[in-house]
Formats: sequence, C-alpha cells, structure tokens
Amino acid sequence: MVETAGEAARPGRRQAQSRQTRELIVTCAGELFLANGYMATSIEAVATRAGVAIQTIYNSVGNKPALLSAVLDAAVAGPNAPATVPEFMRERVAKAADVAGVVGVLADWFAEGMPRSQAVFTIISQAAAVDPAVAVLREQRAAQRLANYRLAAAAVRARGGLANGMDDDSAAAAIFAVGHPDSYATLVAQFGWSLPHYRDWIHASLLAILS
Repeated sequence: MVETAGEAARPGRRQAQSRQTRELIVTCAGELFLANGYMATSIEAVATRAGVAIQTIYNSVGNKPALLSAVLDAAVAGPNAPATVPEFMRERVAKAADVAGVVGVLADWFAEGMPRSQAVFTIISQAAAVDPAVAVLREQRAAQRLANYRLAAAAVRARGGLANGMDDDSAAAAIFAVGHPDSYATLVAQFGWSLPHYRDWIHASLLAILS
C-alpha cells in the first residue's frame, strides 16, 4: 500500500497539536498558581480553564507537582522555548572568549530569567512547606541548577579562570548562591534594586570570585 502525503503528514500534525495542548495547559496552570497559589489550585480547575479533560493533563504533563515543574520550565525558558535552558546557555557560553565573557553570559541570564521565574520559585518554596512531593521537586530542581553551574565553572576554568585554586564544585556553589532566586527577591523585590543594578552586582561578584 502506498502512503499518501496526507497520511505522512498526520503524525506531524498530531505532534504539533499535542505540543500546543501541553503549552496551553502549562500556561493556564501558571496563571492559576500565580493567582490562587499552589494548594488552592486543583487539576480540575486547570482542566476547566484550559478546556481539556482532566485525563489530558495527566497524559500530556503529569500530576500536580509535574505541572508545577513544567510551569517553572516555561517561565525560565521564556521566549527561548522550545529550547531548554541548558541548551541555549551552552550555545551562549561557547561564544564567550574569556572569563569575563562567561561571567557576562551568566549575569545577563540571571537578569533575563529571574523576573520571569522568581514568582514561580516563591510558589514552589511555599508549597514545599506543606506538600512533600513539592519539597522533593524543589530539591531536584536545585540539584539540576547546581549541576548546570558546574558546567559553567568548567567553562570558566577552560578560559583561565579559577586561578585562585577554587575547584569546580566550589565555583558552582558560588554561582548558585549569588544567582539564587532568594537573592533576586531580596535585592530587587524587597530592596528595590533596578534590574541593571542587579545585573552589574551579579557580574562584579562572580568576576571577583571566579577569576
């Protein structure tokens, strides 16, 4: 039997529709989490807002903690999606010629990503206090960030940085601490720092630590 062009195109259309449905679900979940909080937002409410069946959410994204994780992914990636943060950050770091360039990439990224994602990090922290599954999620996502920062530390070392004897794990921990969502929340949201001020502080701090 000869496959027609229409039949060959159907899997691609189905994949596109599935991706669009997933994006809609994640968007609606994010809106509800931000408006009502994690605990007050049910899967049923997300399904109603997205206009899909409850089972579609489980099939497309997963359970409620998985939905929260997907909301965080969407927030941090922003307009860079569907590329993931590790993917496009590897590309950016690869273009940096020296230590200052790598640190500049990191500072630019924190200034770009934190305004989109800090509120979601806050929701995760609040929910982790009462939901063990979200507490596990918070630990997993922190471990992922630390692993990604080890790659950044290795890139700094490859360009002659860490001349002070700091190892990659310690350098990754420094990036983790300086770029932590709580630091952004305190300095920008609480103390009223401007985004350029925050970005320059990130850059100066990491350059001093990692050189």
